[in-house]
Amino acid sequence: MSEKKQLKTWQAVTVLLVSLAVLLFLVALKKFNPGVSLITSGMVAIGLGMAFGLGWKVFEGSMGDTIKSMFMGALIMMFVGILIGSWMTSGTVPLLMYYGLKIIPAPIFLIAACLLCCVMSLMTGTSWGTMGTIGVALLGVAEGLGIPVAYAAGAIVVGALFGDKLSPLSDTTIVAPYVSGADMIDHIKSMLWTTVPALVISLILYAILGGQFQGGTVASENYNMILSTLEANFNLNPVLLLPPIVVLVLIFLRKPTLPVFAIGILLADILAVLVQGRTINEIFTAMTNGMGADTGFGLVNSMINRGGMLSMMTSVALIIGAAVFSSALKAVGIFDILVEWIQKLAKGRKSLLFLSYLLHLVLASLVGVYLVTFAIVGPALAPTFDKYNLSRKNLSRMLEDTGTAFSPIVPWSNISIFIAGTLGVSSFDYVLYAPITYLGVVFAAIYIITGIGIYNTNGVMLTKEAKAE
Repeated sequence: MSEKKQLKTWQAVTVLLVSLAVLLFLVALKKFNPGVSLITSGMVAIGLGMAFGLGWKVFEGSMGDTIKSMFMGALIMMFVGILIGSWMTSGTVPLLMYYGLKIIPAPIFLIAACLLCCVMSLMTGTSWGTMGTIGVALLGVAEGLGIPVAYAAGAIVVGALFGDKLSPLSDTTIVAPYVSGADMIDHIKSMLWTTVPALVISLILYAILGGQFQGGTVASENYNMILSTLEANFNLNPVLLLPPIVVLVLIFLRKPTLPVFAIGILLADILAVLVQGRTINEIFTAMTNGMGADTGFGLVNSMINRGGMLSMMTSVALIIGAAVFSSALKAVGIFDILVEWIQKLAKGRKSLLFLSYLLHLVLASLVGVYLVTFAIVGPALAPTFDKYNLSRKNLSRMLEDTGTAFSPIVPWSNISIFIAGTLGVSSFDYVLYAPITYLGVVFAAIYIITGIGIYNTNGVMLTKEAKAE
């Protein structure tokens, strides 16, 4: 019996439905490791595909191509882990924590908390790390001021997501343009269209809510302990701001990512020696495993003991798992089928964009792990965007608006579960106070209708396209 080169539509759809069902069962219901679950679901897809007549070589070739395309993203993630470890041991991140915490009067607490988390997430590239460290501290301060936890959690989530979506150090900011075939800086600039208005509206909301708390002052025991512990364990010299400033400037000047990160690491390591008096062993330990200091205060320990290359291995494993899963689906031809369906339904650019948003919103909500759906939808739709003369940065932005930002609304998503476990607040409680989670989709719909913020492959906004021609 000769091997098939392509499956019939019903066979490919069967592979998709069965493998997705397995993935949902493992990730959403059993809460198993997403990376292992992805590989398992990928093996199920491969098994079904081979049962339908596809040969192993088809899957092997697809898997190799997919993993190769994601290798640079995985390498950048490892550099990010090293960078965060260096910034922790140099005192750069603790300095940001210290000065941010010192300026929090009650009426502007929610605004300050949101902006502080914005800065932290932008500098470190991790919404989870921001919420799990400074977010926990800010929540304690909010309780001391009598501010509802749901308000504070909303402000923390908005700030953390804002930075996560725009930071060149973020895994989502790295992966979304990679799987879409877009430039990372173009992607970040495109994200401003949906992210900045959502942040502004969030800050207005926090100004209104904060007006209820005119008499409060920050005087909680945890707050004072955090400040004194940071003072005792770090030389909080403003020169420590140099590494993040240099990295961000070079990134936005379009310098190569890995050399820029290497410069940020080197600067932080030099400052760790000169300002903090660290040894070479301490620096390399932090770059490998993250900061491992014992300050005598558990909350501060949890805030600063972060980073290191090994801390990124879970994300790297997730990328590899996503590559296995998506390459199996690609090999059975389901991507081609989805694209064909969208092409049949799409009557123009607007319908293509709306269908793309709807497709990824549904898939990301079902799977609950947006990096997984990034790897499925990005490569599948990229050629169609080219066909309609739409820049791929429109596609990468769509992935983040319907994935990174929207997932905290989905109760069974991995980030929603993390927030509930870390901040002790369910998505139902904080969602109204975290406008960035849903306004990105709202603004995206407005832009699709009007053409504002939507670009063609020549980088011309659709509203100006006729004039340019």
